[in-house]
Amino acid sequence: MKTTDNLNQVSSILKTIAHPSRLAILLAIGEGETCVCHLETMLGWSQSHISQQLMTLRRAGIVSTRRENRFIHYRLNDPALLDLIGRVAQMKGVSLPVLPAPAECDCSNCCKNK
Repeated sequence: MKTTDNLNQVSSILKTIAHPSRLAILLAIGEGETCVCHLETMLGWSQSHISQQLMTLRRAGIVSTRRENRFIHYRLNDPALLDLIGRVAQMKGVSLPVLPAPAECDCSNCCKNK
C-alpha cells in the first residue's frame, strides 16, 4: 500500500509540472526568486494567468513565497526540479527556451537598485 502512495505522490508532481505554462514559469523562476511582474515581462502573459499557475504550483508544494511589502516573490522549493526538466528536454532532443531578462518594474527587487 505504501508503494502506491509513493507512486501517487510522484505522479502528482509530474502531472503538475507537465503543463507548458507551469514549465515556463519554473524555468523563468530558475534558481533565484521572482515576482509576478517579472514573470509577466519575461513570459508576456497576463497577471491572472500567471497567478493561477503559481497557485497550482504552490498548492503542490513546488514553489514557496516571500512577501516584501505589496510584492510576493516566488522561488522553487527544490531547484533540482530544473535538472529534471532539462534531462527530459535532452531525452526528447529539444532545447529549453531562453527567457529574456525582465525589464525594470516597481517591485522591491527593481527599486533596491534605484
